[in-house]
Formats: sequence, C-alpha cells, structure tokens
Amino acid sequence: MPKPDATDGLDPKPDPREEQLTDQKKNPLEVSDAETSIPVEPQPAESLEDLTADVSPESQEAVQDFLVEAAQQNEAANDAVPDRKNKPGPYIAFEHVSKSFGDFDVLKDVSFSILPGETLCILGRSGVGKSVSLQMLMGFYKPDKGRIMVAGEDICGLKERQLQEVRRKVTMVFQNGALFDSISVGENVAFPLRERHDLAEDQIQQVVRGLLDMVGVAGMEDLLPSDLSTGMKRSVAIARALACQPEAVLYDEPTTMVDPLMGHLLGDLIARLKTQLHLTSIVVTHDMRFARKLADRVVFLHQGEARFFGTMEEMDRSDDPILREFLQLDELVLPV
Repeated sequence: MPKPDATDGLDPKPDPREEQLTDQKKNPLEVSDAETSIPVEPQPAESLEDLTADVSPESQEAVQDFLVEAAQQNEAANDAVPDRKNKPGPYIAFEHVSKSFGDFDVLKDVSFSILPGETLCILGRSGVGKSVSLQMLMGFYKPDKGRIMVAGEDICGLKERQLQEVRRKVTMVFQNGALFDSISVGENVAFPLRERHDLAEDQIQQVVRGLLDMVGVAGMEDLLPSDLSTGMKRSVAIARALACQPEAVLYDEPTTMVDPLMGHLLGDLIARLKTQLHLTSIVVTHDMRFARKLADRVVFLHQGEARFFGTMEEMDRSDDPILREFLQLDELVLPV
C-alpha cells in the first residue's frame, strides 16, 4: 500500500453557509436545509445498460447483474444512514478534525460532510492536506483531535480488523493506481472478486472482462501494470475498485499526468458511476473544469483550514480573497 505524503495538509474555515462550520458549539454532522437542496435522484436499473454499452456481448449479462446488485446494495446502504434531526444525515463527515506531523499542522479543526450519493471535490494548492484527508478516511492515519464518520460510525477508534470492514464500504483510487505489479491487469481486478468466495471462476472472468471493457481498457487483462500508460492504470484501478462493490469511492487526483481526452473519459465515467450505482464520491483535484463537471459540493483547503465548503454556485459567489485568487489563477492557467 503506498504511503501518503506527510507534507500534504488540510484546512477548515467556517463555511459561510453552514452553522456546523462557523459555530464550534454546533455539531458539524448536522445537515442544514441548504444541504438538502440537492436531491440525489435514484436511477432505474435500466440505466446501467448505458454504462455497459461498450461491454462485449459475452460479458454483458454478467457485468450488468453484478452492477445491478451493487446499485441495490448502495441504495439500501444510503437509506440506512442515520438521519440528523429528521433530515438526511451525511455518509461521510469530518467533525473538527486536526492532524499534525511534528510541528507541521496539516489539518486544523476541519469540518465538512457529504450526503449519501453526493460527490464532493476537495480543492486547494499542492501540500494542503487533500490526499492526507483521504488517507485518514481509509484509516491509514488517525486524527489528533476530532472525529471522522462513515455511514454514521466514528471510525477513529476502530482496530485494524474493524477498519477492514470500513474499507469494504469505502475504497480508494490512488494517483499511481496502486496496482499489484507482479500480477496481470485481469488478476488485479479479479482479486476482490476472489475474496468474496461466492463466485464461480467463469463468473469472475466475465465480470473482470466486462469491467475492463466498461472503463475503456478492453482486451488488456493479460498485460502487466508496467505495460500501461498512467491513464490506463487509473482506469484499471477504477475497475478494481468497482469489483469491491463499494458504497463510496475516493479518487486522488484522477486527471493528473493524463492527456485531456483520457481526463474527459474518466470524468464521464466517474459521473455515470455516481448516478447509476448510487455511489458517494470524494474527488481530490486541481482541475476546476473537472470539479465543475462532477461536484455537488466543494471544500477548499488552505494552510490547514477549510476556507470554503458549499456548492459550486456558492463558491463562484464567494468573496473570500484566497479562494478568489485560486480561481483567477486557474483561469489563467487553463484558458477556455
């Protein structure tokens, strides 16, 4: 498992929209009326046919059945997340989280939350704790203060065996793919399927081929990860994540070091997976176009604080000088 970058730091500043960030006496997991203004519409199982349109006929039925099962499980899991004051509760929440490495404060009293089925994009310059926040969600680091909630459960005090159960719900697509170098692409994707112990070998092979077709790397199951480009490794990593049938997926800089076409395809795929599989997603990115395409909500990190947490429309209206500078520099770097 790759080690997280210990120099990556986060920030929490009061979300001008939510009392949970501005008032330390409030519970950051409480969901405001504004948070319920973006409904997560359930998608019919038939919509999975669009997701699997590029899957070969011999694998299509097996992978569709697999994805329908995942979508049903995720819908049930989302419905089971505890409400907060008769409003939908968050699937993932940081509650006043602080984390330091030595004298370096990575996170300072950071709070934000993601409703079931939403996509949150974490924005900020390099070294502000974006990746560390994902590593903490996976349980690789523990906060010095505060709580991290997943599906209504505080994961901070869990032992490793209990964290393994959390990682079955929440999986991560690392920047480098984090594939097993010594086994083939197909065996990488098959690995979580074999861990289930309830699928026949022919089913496993059909699902593997179908998932690889679906993410745009058809016919590459016999190659080694070293034979693939960076973008292809990311696609395989997404296929392997889907093989786990997770309730939430964390994407760490999915478009870094990939060509614009591959970045566009990855964005389309992540968006479709969210709506058709009812996935809760967190995407760490520097790419504002990518964020605008995907985000229901955004958290902007700067010097250990969350200076902004809200919708993309609210971010565009924000007068925070640090956030405005970030957006203006992005426009200069990525002209339309």
